[in-house]
Formats: sequence, C-alpha cells, structure tokens
Amino acid sequence: MPGGAESDAGRPADHLTHLAEDGSAEMVDVGGKAETLRVATAVGHVRMARETLELIRAGDMKKGDVLGTARLAGIMAAKQTAQLIPLCHPLALSKIAVDIVPDPALPGLTVTATARLTGRTGVEMEALTAVSVACLTIYDMAKAVDRRMQIGGMQVIAKSGGQSGDFTLDAPPAQEG
Repeated sequence: MPGGAESDAGRPADHLTHLAEDGSAEMVDVGGKAETLRVATAVGHVRMARETLELIRAGDMKKGDVLGTARLAGIMAAKQTAQLIPLCHPLALSKIAVDIVPDPALPGLTVTATARLTGRTGVEMEALTAVSVACLTIYDMAKAVDRRMQIGGMQVIAKSGGQSGDFTLDAPPAQEG
C-alpha cells in the first residue's frame, strides 16, 4: 500500500508477511488479531474428453463414484492444509463444502470449495487445498480412460473477514486516494 501504511504486524503493508527481517521463513503471529468470521471460496476445473465426462456423469468409471470420492477427498484435504503447506496455521474449520459440477463447455468438471471458521486467520489456503485435491482425485480416478485431462483455473474467487476486508473476484479493485 502506498503512503507507508503498516500491516497489523507493524511492518510495511507491502512486506512479505512470511519472511523475517533476515529473509528466513516464519509463521505469522496471529495472536493479537481479533477473531472474526472468515469465509473463502476457491474454484478450479478438470478438462477432459467429452466421453470421459459422460462416463463420470453416468457413474460408469471402473474405480467407482468419481464425484462423491473427489468431494470427500477435498473435504479431508482442507482439514489437513497445515500439514501440507509449511507456514499455514492449523485451523478448526467450522465448515468446508465442496461442490463438483459438470461443465459441457469445458468439457469437464468445475470444482468449488468454501471454507469457513471464526478465527484469527483466513481460510483461503484451505479452500484452495480442497479444490486442488478434489481435482487430483478426479484425475486419478479417470486417468485410465483419459490421460490428456488438464487441471487448471485454480483461484480464490471470494474471501471475507479479517483486517484486509472482503474480496470478490468480479469486483473491480478499490480506488486509492
């Protein structure tokens, strides 16, 4: 942020929060932050052959229920984010929802995950982890029939709570001044 604004840690707001003054990695101290409701939603997709999408939709994959398994894998992964991403705080999520929708225009599947808690740090990484692992599970379960699948488009599309305020991908950036 221009004008020397400071983050809640007393550093310039444009400072990388996971780096100590000496450049080493550190976990951010969130102990002084207020607990607020925090929600984040992320999306991603798996592009595949139309025939693969139809096999998944019909429930005809040899490995079983692709959508149900991927949904469960995403939920489980969100709960393990701190074990996978070194500087993430372990969080007690109050909700994680994973939705997988066929998208004939891709063709493929669109995965959306929403993570929620009341706490001192955001849940963007948990939502992204859920999407990532759900997409990987879809790939794993369908790779025998379609090795050309592509995973992509993963991004946070909304977040709320905390000092940085709300963010929605479709919203234009705030004007400074």
